[in-house]
Formats: sequence, structure tokens, C-alpha cells
Amino acid sequence: MPLTVLVTGIAGFVGSHFAEYALDQGAAVVGVSLPGGGEGNIQHLRDRLRLVECDLRDAPAVRRLVAAAGADWVIHLAAQSFVGSSWSDPADTLSTNILSQVNLLEAVREVVPVPRVLVIGSSDEYGQVEDSDLPVSEACPLRPLSPYAVSKVTQDLMGYQYWRSYGLPIVRARAFNHEGPRRGDAFVTSSLARQIAEIEAARRPAVVHVGNLKARRDYTDVRDIVRGYWLLLERGQAGEVYNLCSEKAWSIEAVLGVLLDYARVKNIDVREDPGRMRPADVPVMVGDARKIRSAVGWRPEIPFERTLRDVLDDWRRRVAQA
Repeated sequence: MPLTVLVTGIAGFVGSHFAEYALDQGAAVVGVSLPGGGEGNIQHLRDRLRLVECDLRDAPAVRRLVAAAGADWVIHLAAQSFVGSSWSDPADTLSTNILSQVNLLEAVREVVPVPRVLVIGSSDEYGQVEDSDLPVSEACPLRPLSPYAVSKVTQDLMGYQYWRSYGLPIVRARAFNHEGPRRGDAFVTSSLARQIAEIEAARRPAVVHVGNLKARRDYTDVRDIVRGYWLLLERGQAGEVYNLCSEKAWSIEAVLGVLLDYARVKNIDVREDPGRMRPADVPVMVGDARKIRSAVGWRPEIPFERTLRDVLDDWRRRVAQA
């Protein structure tokens, strides 16, 4: 019998990439999407997996889902994941992210045998890091700066509590920024790539609108991240938390510079848009990946320049199809 993996949020950016990787490893995949949410990024995988519609905020429905899935592993990727939306509607972000995971872990408690679970946190949990904290290890204090970050801290510590209280085999991951094809344009790298692709297609004037270009972030390709998630489900120690990061910081300005170098149209203007600024932003975030490297041997393999080229090519395809 193949390994069965239950993937919440499968139609999303990371979920679709994880599903691809799991299928390539020979796993049977049961995917969860919101009712009426569509197949999104998994249409090319639809005949290779079982898709179930379920609102994870509905506790009885989640119990039925988990009982029927018969999963060996569960990876919980479903979330409201855009920081900007958490500022405009904090209640929705907090209720969606926290309640969905409570319902999922309560359902897992009732299953025999209990599946291994990967709870997905975020580097945003670290929030206001000081220079002395860099590079950020898992021992760094959590100082969240957005409602989204607060929701991820809650999910993270909830995973620890369910391991400690009930002995559930839960591993926790804190992924730093990750990008790749299929990324929504609410996120900065994808937004920049979409604007350039639309300029190339003469869909907009030769102007790229930007927010804070000075912020520096630790970027990893999503395809490396999902490989790390697989290794943590396979060999990560229950109760522990692991950073997934490249240990290198890129400024948004440098990211834009690479994308502009790849652009087929030259002389593109760059204009600051106050609406793209956050109420609170961390100047520098770079992580320490020694713990996961030691535990499961994971390290990123895809250069970020290739990631950026793939993101731009993906937007060229999407713009051409629109």
C-alpha cells in the first residue's frame, strides 16, 4: 500500500507544489479545498489525486474528512496567508487560521493509528528581530508584528501543545519567504513579475509600482521548501520546530533588479506606491537553517535567480492566456 498524505489547501500555491512532489514520491494524495474554491493550481494533477471539498472551520465535516482519508501523514497548508489582508480584516485571518487547525488536530486525535502531522508556521512569527538575533534561529523570541503573524504563532504553539498534551506526532516548520511559479500577485515578487509581464504584452504603461524596496528577506524556491516539508514528515522529530531558509538576504530592490534584467522591454520606470507600504515592516529577516540541516540533511538547491526567471515566465504564460 502506498503512503497516503492528506494535504489541506492543496489548490493553493504551496499545496499544489507539495502535491506534485508527493505524487512523484509515489504517495497517494488526498487533497482538501474549500467548497466552491475550484481546482486552481492542481488542474494538471486532477486525475492523479483524490480531491475533497471541506470547510475546515466546520468541525463535524473535518472529523468526517480525517476519518475517511486514512492518511499516514497530514500536512496543514490551508490558511489566509497574505499579511496585507490580515491588516484589513484581522478577525477573519485569526478565526480562519486558528479555528481550522483546532478542528483538524481534534479530528486527528480520534483517528487510529494517529497520522504524523506537519504544522506550517512562518518566519513572520519572529517579527521584530534585533541585529543581535541575526541569523534567526528557532530559539529567537517570537515578536509578531501583524495579525497574520499572531495567527501563525498560535498555530505553531498549538502544535507544540497538542504534542505535549496528547502525544500527537506533530512536527512544526517555520518557512522563510518562498517563491516560485503559481504564486498569487498579492505577494511582492509575484506582483513585480506580473507587472513586467503585462508591460511586455503592452497591457500597461512601462511603469512598475513598488512598496518598500529596502526590506531584505531570506528567499527560497517553493520547490525546495516542499522537499523540506516532505523530509520533516518523514524524519523530523515530533515536538520540534525547524526553520526552512536559504540563510541569504535579498533586498526587494535587488529582486526587482534581476526581474528588470530579465525583462524584454527596457527603460521601465519604477514608482513608489504608498498603498503598498505596511503599517509595520521588518528591515532585515535572514534565517539559520542549521537545525534542519543536521536533522534531515535538507538544504536549498535551486538558485534564486532561476526562481525569479521561472516566476516571470509563469506570469508571461498567464498574461498570454488571459
